Amino acid sequence: MRYVTISFRRIQDLPTIITRRVPRWVLSLTLFIAALLAGCAPQAKSSSPPAPPPAKVTFVEVQLEDVAVYSDYAAQTYARDMVDVRGRVDGYLEKRLFQVGSDVNEGQVLYQLDNRTYQAEVARARGDLAQATANLEFARRQVALAQAEADLAQADANLMKAKQDVERLRPLVKEDAASQQDLDNATAALQANQANVNARRANVEQTKLSTRAQIETNEALAESRKAALRSAELNLEYATIRAPVAGRIGDTLVQVGGLVNHSSAQPLTTIVPLDPIWVRFKVSEAEHLNFQSRADKDEARLRPLHIILANGAEHPHAGKIQNTTNQVDSKTGTLEIQATFPNPERRILPGQFGRVRLNINDKKNVVLVPQRAVQELQGMQSVLTVGSENKVVARSVVMGDRVGDRWIVLQGLQAGDRVIVDGLQKARPGLPVTPQQAEVKKREPARPSKAMGAE
Repeated sequence: MRYVTISFRRIQDLPTIITRRVPRWVLSLTLFIAALLAGCAPQAKSSSPPAPPPAKVTFVEVQLEDVAVYSDYAAQTYARDMVDVRGRVDGYLEKRLFQVGSDVNEGQVLYQLDNRTYQAEVARARGDLAQATANLEFARRQVALAQAEADLAQADANLMKAKQDVERLRPLVKEDAASQQDLDNATAALQANQANVNARRANVEQTKLSTRAQIETNEALAESRKAALRSAELNLEYATIRAPVAGRIGDTLVQVGGLVNHSSAQPLTTIVPLDPIWVRFKVSEAEHLNFQSRADKDEARLRPLHIILANGAEHPHAGKIQNTTNQVDSKTGTLEIQATFPNPERRILPGQFGRVRLNINDKKNVVLVPQRAVQELQGMQSVLTVGSENKVVARSVVMGDRVGDRWIVLQGLQAGDRVIVDGLQKARPGLPVTPQQAEVKKREPARPSKAMGAE
């Protein structure tokens, strides 16, 4: 008997086999074996695997808020009234009465020079003043003038007697009761006394002028002596060097025993006032023009400033703008603004860098979203929201200023929208999610910032 071998793998191959010309009993046997093998073969799985559960996400429900918009500017502190302490007189330094880096008060003694020479000058000036004062007092008493006036009075009396003698002798001579010689002698005596009176009167006038000149001269000399005494006393005072202003004092550049020269270009030390501390920062020309165009610029100028230090800490005292420079820097296109901050703890020193935070605007009824919820792709910004039936919906948004860790949304969202903030990696537009509302923390008064201002 001749056998025919038929190989197949699936029952689906049977149509092909049937088309072949084989004996009938072979075909029957083949069908039986195929049915047997089909019954023993494992059944294929006809159902797909179960779908995963919806992803869990956390969302915030945005609301309309009133916020203040701030700008941050790079700033540097400086001491506007820093003072160089210098010696006003020459002398050897005997004492230094301060600790380097300490805070000193106005008028506090810093250095003591050898002042013995200046004490001697004061004593001499006092003696000269006393002598000038005595001469002035003598001139004011007018002793010489009194003597001259007394001589004039005596001459007037003699003249009067001579006149009386002449008038008595004239009638007697006419009656031959007296000699002509006696009348001639009396007339000569009258003329002599008249000349003497004229001389005494001239002497009085001259003495008056001389006395007046002496008084004025001695007054001027006394004033000069007073000025010399004051100058000597000032030099004595300058030998004790005091702090001209309050502030923090630097290192001493002349040690004890060194010579202090009032004409030296090198100061003894420096003092920088720290309370208040001055801060300078620059704004762009466009920002300055926008500020000038505001109707409330006077009120805005009085708004408090805040300064952020290099370690990120905020200075506890608010400052205010004091003045601006008178021209825009043509190289940078910026305008310098100067402000002051109270610094009672002396924490801030001149030369430190930080950021000044300035309230530039107040916005009403705006929508804000956390910064971490915003996605950016090819310059386009979007957020994922939880829509109806808890399905993810992508929203294109237009962002405005940054306020703290949130952004102001200009377009794309409205109050009540649920914005996903956590679980963004698992959320896909159109897929259902299991939403959970984020815990709302009580926010402190906003101290927001605007990134584009921090240049």
